[in-house]
Amino acid sequence: MIITRRKFPIQLLHSNSFCTNMPKVISSSSSKRQRPSTRHAGPLPSGRGGGLGQHFLKNPLVVNGIVGKAHLKQHETVLEVGPGTGNMTIKMLDLCKKVIAVELDPRMVVEVQKRVQGTEQETKLQVIHADVLKVDLPYFDVMVANIPYQISSPLVFKLLAHRPLFRCAVIMFQEEFAQRLTARPGDKLYSRISVNTQLLAKVTQLMKVDRNNFRPPPKVDSRVVRIEPLNPPPAINFPEWDGLVRLCFNRKNKTLRAILTAKSVLGLLSENYKTYCALKEIAIPQDQNVTEYMKIMVEDALNETGFSDGRSSKLDIEDFLALLAAFNSRNIRFT
Repeated sequence: MIITRRKFPIQLLHSNSFCTNMPKVISSSSSKRQRPSTRHAGPLPSGRGGGLGQHFLKNPLVVNGIVGKAHLKQHETVLEVGPGTGNMTIKMLDLCKKVIAVELDPRMVVEVQKRVQGTEQETKLQVIHADVLKVDLPYFDVMVANIPYQISSPLVFKLLAHRPLFRCAVIMFQEEFAQRLTARPGDKLYSRISVNTQLLAKVTQLMKVDRNNFRPPPKVDSRVVRIEPLNPPPAINFPEWDGLVRLCFNRKNKTLRAILTAKSVLGLLSENYKTYCALKEIAIPQDQNVTEYMKIMVEDALNETGFSDGRSSKLDIEDFLALLAAFNSRNIRFT
């Protein structure tokens, strides 16, 4: 398809990417006539051309399916990330008390506001022109979003840390990332995001969305998942937990002893130990080699729990909880 100057038709916006500029016209000093570009006219997919990109959702049944899976109630406030031209926004406004839409693209902010201007729904919509990762999230009951794939991980972590707790989030992710959220020990996709998400929430796979539902089609399929925070949340020092899990999954197929007794890791744990002792006014003997002491304590904790030869890729949440308790009881800290 030859690129021409024209306005893009308003379609359902899949906000897993934002708008980018039109492809630049390639100029050349050669006297030979250049062959016109055959790249698709319209916005670029995420990651191409260095822009934010966007994909347009062609199938309205997917929009209906996402909204339906949220099971919205009339008294609820919905947070929508990336409303685009407002197709999903309009459907949700009929089903809930209020929609707060966070949109980075100023053109889409204008579009979604136009959809409700002069209607009864206008007072039920609040649009925040901002980067969702940089803005403080308002109160909401349910989150519904087709998000830019590149913000998947930081957005999930931000949601899991959000207070007060929300009822659920229904989000479209890249298929592989969505599968990571529900991966189990031993699965190829089992990772830090799997453990952290499952510690704090119940995650359910809802529906698969084929790449051909978008124009231009992305390189991968998508999946919609529901994330329901555990209420009450587990009584755990999450920064400590995440510090341990992060170290363990840096080399998830190596033994825990190999990971946690590496020189760089022992150096980190030694500095954390010194800081912790200073804060708690715990005296460290002047003749003590802290690094050697840390190695002894780490090996002792691993032997006590039986995970010295264990691998992160095979450990479940209960195993990591037991490890963290054993380490912390020896004043081994990960933050």
